[in-house]
Amino acid sequence: MTILTEKPEVVAKEQDQNATCDLVLDGGFVVPKHIANNDGCVKPEVLVSNDEFIAPEINAFGQTFRDYNAESERQKGVEEFYRLNHIHQTYDFVKKMREEYRKLNRVEMSIWECCELLNEVVDDSDPDLDEPQIEHLLQTAEAIRKDYPEEDWLHLTALIHDLGKVLLLPSFGGLPQWAVVGDTHPVGCPFDGSIVHHKYFKDNPDYNNPEYNSTKYGIYTHGIGLENVLMSWGHDDYMYLVAKENETTLPQAGLFIIRYHSFYPLHKCGEYKHLMNKEDEENLKWLKIFNKYDLYSKSKVRIDVEKVKPYYLSLIAKYFPAKLRW
Repeated sequence: MTILTEKPEVVAKEQDQNATCDLVLDGGFVVPKHIANNDGCVKPEVLVSNDEFIAPEINAFGQTFRDYNAESERQKGVEEFYRLNHIHQTYDFVKKMREEYRKLNRVEMSIWECCELLNEVVDDSDPDLDEPQIEHLLQTAEAIRKDYPEEDWLHLTALIHDLGKVLLLPSFGGLPQWAVVGDTHPVGCPFDGSIVHHKYFKDNPDYNNPEYNSTKYGIYTHGIGLENVLMSWGHDDYMYLVAKENETTLPQAGLFIIRYHSFYPLHKCGEYKHLMNKEDEENLKWLKIFNKYDLYSKSKVRIDVEKVKPYYLSLIAKYFPAKLRW
């Protein structure tokens, strides 16, 4: 497996004056200018080729993606989720959860078995989707596979990126939603204003702790590297621990995507870059590519699981042991 030494870049594409699209990601994923800036919708008619991934214009509830202010049947529940998340995700809580779950002593099973468990999970923090999570995993993986057919590690990363949501199930501890899903952010330093529903941090015990808030670095230093920064606890960090401790052969870019794909204050808003090192900067390029598919592939379009299953089983065998400790 070869990873390009030159990382993917967002490249400009010339358009006529009436065109709505001015950016194209490597692999052909077209991002209209207003979408690149605002996380909105992508119109199918502006795609370069019919063979490329077609992103839906709206989410499953008729709203633009990641619109936390739109009125929809899920918005009140989503806001209540973030209220609880922001109150309870403290530095001490995160340390405790990492120490407990890195033991990986709860379950032993394969990657695919874990994928099937996600049929029982719905993410209360997601304003765009209410389907079982395995649908989203396959939607994302198949969308990336269309545009990056040679990067099989990226297909598998897409398939497994949300497997940590099994933390919601009883055999994995039955954690509350606020401790499993939702956007992530660093702890041990100030809560940036770009974080969704930031107002609820005022009730977090860390909010007024001078050790964490006297400078923008908190307990960290400039360029310390995200590997050395504690993130709010959830499925991202848990799946990263599972993959790393079970000695996956996925490249570092894959592990970075798994661990930080919910870190929207960084990859959407550009905050917390002062904590990154050079390796983080390179891996972030892959994460930004991945995120467009992770976000815009959420739809009501169904994937034929049995048809694609053999391909993903072959990737699992390539990059993971047959059984993993969880």
